[in-house]
Amino acid sequence: MPLIDVYNLNGEKVSQLELADSIFNIPVKPGVLHEVVTMQLACRRAGSASVKHRSDVRGSTRKLYRQKGTGRARRGDIKSPLLRGGGSIFGPDPRSYSYKVPKKIKRLALKMALSSKIMDNNILVIDKLEFEKAKTKSFISVLDTLKIKKALIVTEKTNENLELSSRNVPDIKVMRYEGLNVYDILKYEKLILLETSIKGIEGRLTA
Repeated sequence: MPLIDVYNLNGEKVSQLELADSIFNIPVKPGVLHEVVTMQLACRRAGSASVKHRSDVRGSTRKLYRQKGTGRARRGDIKSPLLRGGGSIFGPDPRSYSYKVPKKIKRLALKMALSSKIMDNNILVIDKLEFEKAKTKSFISVLDTLKIKKALIVTEKTNENLELSSRNVPDIKVMRYEGLNVYDILKYEKLILLETSIKGIEGRLTA
């Protein structure tokens, strides 16, 4: 089992922690990571492109002129796509770009993402990260002490003061271990794990 150092908010080593081999020490396959990240990004697409069709355009349904005897082309109501201001014929409608990959693949990709951070020495485990009150200045001073600029912080439970303190800091994201995903792990340079969140991650990925 890989050993990792646990630090406090002053950047001092306080203990060591054993990590599960089956989660933090597996071979990384870029193809699996790419498949899951592509799926996540596709699910985030809005798919909101839309036009107004003939039935959506506001206007009278009165026939503009009689069918025969005028020498002109047959014409229906003013909402015809052939007329200026009429509806579109083959324009886009709102759609969903989302799709799914097997749960085993998603779980495997998450393990690979965590393992890649260990291999690159980009995981930092902190014993606790608590503030008496929400204050961005205090949070930034902790980041400066730990020499962190771009990081994903994973907590065990909701930490309101931490979330409020960090929400205006660029390139920093705080989430609970239940929401941990491949895209966010790979997006941020550093992965900061609270010591209490590791059991939750291991429990989620070994269940």
